[in-house]
Amino acid sequence: MAVQSQAPPRAARLSGRTWRLLRALPAPVVMAVTLAGPWLAPHPVDAPVAAPYALPGPGLPLGADQVGRDVLSRLLAGGRELLLTSLTVAVLVTLGAAILGTAAALRPGLGRWVDRAADLMMLLPAVLAVLLVVLSWPGGGRMALIAAAVAVGLPYAVRVFAGAAAPIAASGFVEAAVAGGERLPHLIWREVLPNLRATLLMLLGLRLVAAVYVVTTAAFLEIGPQPPAADWALMVRENAPGILLNPWPVVAPSLAIGALALSVQAAAALVPGNVRKAVIRL
Repeated sequence: MAVQSQAPPRAARLSGRTWRLLRALPAPVVMAVTLAGPWLAPHPVDAPVAAPYALPGPGLPLGADQVGRDVLSRLLAGGRELLLTSLTVAVLVTLGAAILGTAAALRPGLGRWVDRAADLMMLLPAVLAVLLVVLSWPGGGRMALIAAAVAVGLPYAVRVFAGAAAPIAASGFVEAAVAGGERLPHLIWREVLPNLRATLLMLLGLRLVAAVYVVTTAAFLEIGPQPPAADWALMVRENAPGILLNPWPVVAPSLAIGALALSVQAAAALVPGNVRKAVIRL
């Protein structure tokens, strides 16, 4: 006798939704605090308020850095540019990869050239690519860093979208649209990409995490933000010699970078499992 499957009880469904909400909640909270941080800083970020490497005390919950500036104020002010730059990189990489990868799946001839170009770009180490782009860019700065990070992340993302779009490009409704004379832009935006929304969200989250690491690595190498700017990676670099005197100028920004990356990754993991496995495998 066949056993009939039973639907999960309402309480189980609600608990699952609550768990997913709790997993997704840290990302917007961390982002909101990071963006609002400069207005929450209790002290000026560039003015000494205590002795160098002063330990935590009244008015200085995290102590002071190498020149006596408030660590908490610099921590609150040091993440906004990182987050905005990383978001810009993630959006540009995801959008560019969606267009190129989908076009490669729809046009096999174009796809071969896209694959070859991606292979060549992936041969270049990420740090070296960032150095080459930023140092050769007239004036350097934030735009150079964004361009370098996009160039580093685009080849991998294109591969993901090309693999995800291939089955859809071979489906009947797309073939009918091709037979009806629809152009490539219509096929990309109206036929294929609407069926890849989960892949878009998953890839956006993954590329945001990757962009955070690329941007922080560049800042640690003093490519982009320059002292005395308040920046998490610069805080780690500048205060490393005094970590035994006051560890918070190094530990706090390191934890902030990790919290931002992990919260975004946890939110991206809420994408359906089959899509997540396909993206990771590609």
